[in-house]
Amino acid sequence: MSEIEREAMEYDVVIVGAGPAGLSAAIRLKQLDTDCNVVVLEKGSEVGAHILSGAVLDPVGLDTLIPDWKDKGAPLNVPVVEDNFYMLGEAGQLRIPNVPMPPLMNNHGNYIVSMGNVCRWMAEYAEELGVEIFPGMSCSELVYGDKGEVKGVVAGEFGKNPDGSHGDGYEPGMELHGKYVFLSEGVRGSLSKQVIAKYDLSAGYEPQKYGLGMKEIWEIDPAKHKEGSVTHTMGWPLGGNAGGGSFIYHLEKNQVYVGFVVHLNYKNPHLFPYMEFQRFKHHPMVAKLLEGGKRIAYGARAISEGGYQSMPKMVAPGVALLGCSVGMVNVPRIKGNHNAMLSGIAAADAAMEAIADDRSSDELAAYESKVRTGLIGKDLRKVRNVKPLWSKYGLTASLVMGGIDMWTNTAGFSLLGTLAHSKTDAEATEEAAGHQPIDYPKPDGKLSFDRLTNVAFSFTNHEESQPAHLTLKDANVPVQSNLPKFAGPSARYCPAGVYEFVEEEGKDTRFVINFQNCVHCKTCDIKDPAQNIVWTTPQGGDGPNYPNM
Repeated sequence: MSEIEREAMEYDVVIVGAGPAGLSAAIRLKQLDTDCNVVVLEKGSEVGAHILSGAVLDPVGLDTLIPDWKDKGAPLNVPVVEDNFYMLGEAGQLRIPNVPMPPLMNNHGNYIVSMGNVCRWMAEYAEELGVEIFPGMSCSELVYGDKGEVKGVVAGEFGKNPDGSHGDGYEPGMELHGKYVFLSEGVRGSLSKQVIAKYDLSAGYEPQKYGLGMKEIWEIDPAKHKEGSVTHTMGWPLGGNAGGGSFIYHLEKNQVYVGFVVHLNYKNPHLFPYMEFQRFKHHPMVAKLLEGGKRIAYGARAISEGGYQSMPKMVAPGVALLGCSVGMVNVPRIKGNHNAMLSGIAAADAAMEAIADDRSSDELAAYESKVRTGLIGKDLRKVRNVKPLWSKYGLTASLVMGGIDMWTNTAGFSLLGTLAHSKTDAEATEEAAGHQPIDYPKPDGKLSFDRLTNVAFSFTNHEESQPAHLTLKDANVPVQSNLPKFAGPSARYCPAGVYEFVEEEGKDTRFVINFQNCVHCKTCDIKDPAQNIVWTTPQGGDGPNYPNM
């Protein structure tokens, strides 16, 4: 625990993160006991500010949590009416029929939503039930009890100087203690990462795998807009360079979510995920849709892709990991919000049962059991081999063998068992000498844009007088190791232009971290070959301010 003296507040449950998992847990706790004292701490300037996912939402979680959500005005206004799958080549596309696909791939009955708006609505509902929600409150530290249990968090620390010392307006923040602490920080959360390491929660499980998801919101010509249409593509421009694909979702008001995902286990360090996304929009099918329209927002976020076999142990004394802090995304469905909600419900049920039994600060084993054996585990187990098949054998094998495996798993068995991931995404990066550089076309400013121009459309902001929230374990590694061995991949894998190698005549190459640009995607923390970059939480309210993404 820090030596700084702080005031402390006591709660039954402290929840870090106002995403779908954290808010579902808060709502469920109050549904079970109106006297339960619950607080939700959100690092974004408001609830939804850091929620990137414009998604197709399976409403199973919401149905379980708030069965009358339609009557209560939940912002699920666009049901899916059309499902399209395409394999792209550079100049054309091939439609993949829906008929041979397993039933779980069907999007009918689902909704195209802004998860930021869904979370804003959930937060209002939670506050009506009596949940305390504090936005702009980053949680910078865990607080441990005498027996090594997690007993709370430090939130609201402000006013540090760039060197970490206390400035004139320094505020130490508060300790918020709970009988249980729920971490629902999303992918690669800084506190969750500490808990996983401290209690060795990944032991016996496969390494987590990740993708980088980038998204733009476009307003398009009304004549081209098809509200409720869902399109997914694979193939070009990634080809054999990396796994991944795109999504194009038509929502309300002539708006379209255009997204692109690059699996972060790519080998070639010359790969530039952001530029792959920009090149994708010049495919004839996509360009025809977007021409005459305008991009109105941009963002990026890492996605957990390891699935069933990569979920670590979810509980330790006093703490439970929820949603994407564990990794509950169904990769072929490109969906995780429903599982995040279900995890929040399961955690709340387990905590209330424990509190009713006069327990506190122990391991909520019932929560973990419910996740692994309940709806979440069943959802992820059916698709557990798709990602490792894609990683090891490529796209075509994944489509064929993965499709067969999903069908057999639907029937209750698998011919493949459970395949391993083996390597982390950082370990998958190979030295530059074994790969050819990739020549990317210059953005045209109409369909494609340079990174810094697009970052302005994420409305990100960081107070420059604070310490950088991106730190190096060893300041020499970028220039002395990553640059000669891997051609300085951080200058490319970051979708916000945070990292650059500056060369000036007569001077040594410098590694510069422009942390003000950061959109909190966490890719650097994941993909850096030396695992030398550490993402920590900046002061509250800083970061992107996504409008309705």
